[in-house]
Amino acid sequence: MKKFLAEIDVMPKKEILDPQGKAVTGSMKNLGLSEIQNIRIGKHISLEIEADSAETANAKVDQACKNLLANLIMESYSFKLEEVA
Repeated sequence: MKKFLAEIDVMPKKEILDPQGKAVTGSMKNLGLSEIQNIRIGKHISLEIEADSAETANAKVDQACKNLLANLIMESYSFKLEEVA
């Protein structure tokens, strides 16, 4: 078995309203940072997985994202997988 580290980013889909991002964007103006706009806020998930191969680990992480870590109706996800010693 090999050990892999997955770094997953889950973000609201572009067509979905992001009230948290909108609030933070508005706060930037109060801080004198009005040039910062269109903030989108999501979540970052880091996990370790043991698998026989990178292909198997990739499939398992993808399954975890689709079934639990991301709400596919409102969110999209991407991830990077790397083998760790």
